[in-house]
Amino acid sequence: MNTIEASDYQDIIDALLSFIDKAVVPVEREHAEFLSDEYNVFDARGLMTQKYKDINRRVRELSAAAGYYSLYGAESLGGGDLPASGIIQVQEALHHKYGPERSLVHESVIPSPFTNGLSPLLLKLNDEVLAPRLEKIQSGTSTLCFALSEPDAGSDVYNLKSKATPDGDGWVINGQKQWISNAAHAAHAFVFAITDPEAVKNRAGGITCFFVDTSDEGFSVDAGIPIMGHRGSNATIISLTDLKVTRDQIVGEEGQGLNLAMGGISRGRLTMSATCIGLARWALDQSVSYANTRKTFGKVIGQHQMIQAKLAEMATRIYLCKSAVARTATMVDAGLPSVKETSMVKMACTEMVNWVMDEAIQIHGGMGLTNELGLEAGYRFARTLRIPDGTSEIQRRTVAKRLLAGDTTL
Repeated sequence: MNTIEASDYQDIIDALLSFIDKAVVPVEREHAEFLSDEYNVFDARGLMTQKYKDINRRVRELSAAAGYYSLYGAESLGGGDLPASGIIQVQEALHHKYGPERSLVHESVIPSPFTNGLSPLLLKLNDEVLAPRLEKIQSGTSTLCFALSEPDAGSDVYNLKSKATPDGDGWVINGQKQWISNAAHAAHAFVFAITDPEAVKNRAGGITCFFVDTSDEGFSVDAGIPIMGHRGSNATIISLTDLKVTRDQIVGEEGQGLNLAMGGISRGRLTMSATCIGLARWALDQSVSYANTRKTFGKVIGQHQMIQAKLAEMATRIYLCKSAVARTATMVDAGLPSVKETSMVKMACTEMVNWVMDEAIQIHGGMGLTNELGLEAGYRFARTLRIPDGTSEIQRRTVAKRLLAGDTTL
């Protein structure tokens, strides 16, 4: 698939949604009873069960065969090379149409543009290591995880504890990682560990990224992390115990792992922002439909000024965030500095979707507290988005630091 022009985005989106309806939704229907029970989806440790992993893999492979799984990947890796301006439109469309509950759609059809699938980090990998693995990664048969965060190192990555101790021509890694998405069924992992303690102490690098196979001795997935009403989640805790790595497994340059990690922040935050816009639009659609049908005091509630004010405010906040995300994506595609801007839109969009989802539940009254319409699931999902990829507080800190450093252009 060659680089896609802006004029083709809607055609791609229409084809993608058609593929999901024809290929993915039937898989969900086939396994509807199984998927409806979280005791089938997650085991006692909160990890995905084997059958659920098999279903995910089936969807990934269907998406790869149709050309969508690799849509966000670099052309040199066999991907569609979709730019940020296209990624945000796809993400918005997916969550606008399908809302929060189609987990197979959101988890398996198109992976994260940085931490899974044809991640740009693969471009920094030794060809001899990548070559025998690339085809399975392209096809969705093998997946990746991004093992950076730790129990004491979330927003402050320099608080990392995992260490790579020199051992002959390589290193031995020991440590624990937490909040690692996709590790439960990943075949490979980007593992970050300290190789230069003095540089880390001075906050001047010293952390190296290694590419490992999760089947390697010393790599283990310990547990899934239950999140907001779920028995488990795709986020996991992993242990690294005497995990041996060689110089060939270094991603990029020794000691420069954090530069690689930060390189994916802009697109990651934009992708999440677009997800928020799509989810908020879905909630607004639900609310407008309900306001046009639900009656109180002899008329539909959409004729009450209080409901009209809520709908107008929801639409306004969505529109403003959508406009800001589109402008920021253009900056990212142009290679312009955009740390401040991506922080602002991530903060604004995640807070916006929380507010919109809350108002949607309020408009629906008692029905909003059930999950018959999916609003309760949407509310929980929206609340989680203010934490990953930097909390709202971290985004404000980043914006303020950029402003105080002289980056005041808006």
